[in-house]
Amino acid sequence: MTDPIKLEAKVPSERAGSRLDQVAAELFSDFSRSRLQQWIKEGDLLVDGQLSRSKDKLLGGEVLTVNVDLEPEGEWEPEPLELDITYEDEHLLVINKPDRLVVHPAAGNYTGTLLNGLIHHVPDNENLPRAGIVHRLDKDTTGLMVVAKSLAAHHSLVQQLQERTVSREYQAVVQGVMTGGGTVDKPMGRHPQARTKMAVVAFGGKDAITHYRIIKRFANHTHIRVKLETGRTHQIRVHMSHIGYPLVGDAVYGGRLRLPKGATPELHDTLRHFKRQALHAAKLGLIHPETGEYMEWQVPPPADFETLLAALEADARAV
Repeated sequence: MTDPIKLEAKVPSERAGSRLDQVAAELFSDFSRSRLQQWIKEGDLLVDGQLSRSKDKLLGGEVLTVNVDLEPEGEWEPEPLELDITYEDEHLLVINKPDRLVVHPAAGNYTGTLLNGLIHHVPDNENLPRAGIVHRLDKDTTGLMVVAKSLAAHHSLVQQLQERTVSREYQAVVQGVMTGGGTVDKPMGRHPQARTKMAVVAFGGKDAITHYRIIKRFANHTHIRVKLETGRTHQIRVHMSHIGYPLVGDAVYGGRLRLPKGATPELHDTLRHFKRQALHAAKLGLIHPETGEYMEWQVPPPADFETLLAALEADARAV
């Protein structure tokens, strides 16, 4: 059972005439304004012990109190999944996600997801939005994800993502030989024909910015480092495909498997058996929600990614 949230603060006299929800957001800044509005509506946030409305004006000097029991945000079943935990404290959890693991339950994947494993590992997370998950990785993308373990941490991490202060660096292998690094600044939205896909769109898209740098060129491929400025669904996969360098193994945005002429049989075999997009979230940096300290974590690519790189290296030496 999660401990109830109990808070108390006095309204400064200079805030006389301000709306209750505005002042509450300033005094209880660990929580989102929409969350505080919900508590006001449900009677969990009181003014001098009395019910009020979000739009009510304050005089200054009132005492605001919060007393709320958090309740499950969804009907999720805990499952004892093995989690590769890179870091954990009472505020957040950093996980190294393997491939073939869906992050959040959805149609066709109601069990066996990272979320199911999370609420088994941290039962109180069932009371947080999306069980504390603030950003996702695709099912077949590996690497680092951060998960909040409290409402205050959740609010902080969501704000950091919105303000683009979270550092997310990926490694990827793309088809084709890049001449240099660059930036893709192209808005994204739902694909106009294939609604399950995302695409670069001319109208109505959300801004999407991807920076990429070359780690190493091979005969027909490039190993790159990618930094996200925004975090749109499938952003790296869509942007790289858009500029003509789709990710190795990406059946959705990369088209049919292309085996380069003149490559070694070993490389052909490796490419045939690489059945996911070659994308790994290698580095994650953020400001700790409680201490304010900048923290950073790094994990190497998984075995299949390393095997792919080794095959590309061997092919390069064979030329």
